Amino acid sequence: MKEILRIFTELFIDNAFVMSFLLVGIISLFSNFVSAKITRGKIHTSAIAIFIGLILAYVGGKMTGGSKGLSDVSIFAGIGILGSSSLRDFTIVATSFGAKLSEIKKCGVVGIVSLLTGVILTYIIGALISVAFGYTDAASVATIAAGTVTFVVGPVTGAAVGASSTVIAISIAAGVFKSIAVMLVTPLIAKKIGLTTPGAAMVFGGIMGTTSGVSAGLAATDPKLVPYGAMTSTFYTGLGCLLCPSVLYSLTRLFLG
Repeated sequence: MKEILRIFTELFIDNAFVMSFLLVGIISLFSNFVSAKITRGKIHTSAIAIFIGLILAYVGGKMTGGSKGLSDVSIFAGIGILGSSSLRDFTIVATSFGAKLSEIKKCGVVGIVSLLTGVILTYIIGALISVAFGYTDAASVATIAAGTVTFVVGPVTGAAVGASSTVIAISIAAGVFKSIAVMLVTPLIAKKIGLTTPGAAMVFGGIMGTTSGVSAGLAATDPKLVPYGAMTSTFYTGLGCLLCPSVLYSLTRLFLG
């Protein structure tokens, strides 16, 4: 038995990248079952899969004391490659290709306004929450506030303004929490807020921002809306990376002294 386990362990380690596809496939299959049979489609498969992924990342980090989650475990090292930014960006671009230019043009100024409103309003809310929890220096407040914009903007802002690693970690956690909340709540409130057209999806993506949360939430609502929500939410991250470490950070310093 020990020899069989050794062979399988070596197989996973030597073929880590290939085996990562197997692991993701198993998680996706299980998530699809939970979505279809237990939640009856109210929570999308991707939302459940991401939640499971976060749990596994936490367990992997606790087991190894590392910083890369499950990929710190040698037999799951391929997850770190499979989940790299290159594949993430490829997915975002591929999703956006499903959007029709005619529908994007209809959004026009409304889409731009939704982006600015989403970034600034979310930043303000995040800043107020961080102050409520006792953070008073501009760098920390700005980093946590940027994290509530998205979990990508938080670390970018933290590195730019010189925030501590602890604060940067908090900003990432804030962004992940927001992403999960958006993907779970979106299908429950979509019809009530009129989230039924491409234009509405673009405005929604511009206001909420989190690409993973918006895409998963819209997929559970109407898969045809996903490219439009992903389109503006992708710009949201870029706009956040532009505004948070510069204009919004400067304003935060002005208010906090």
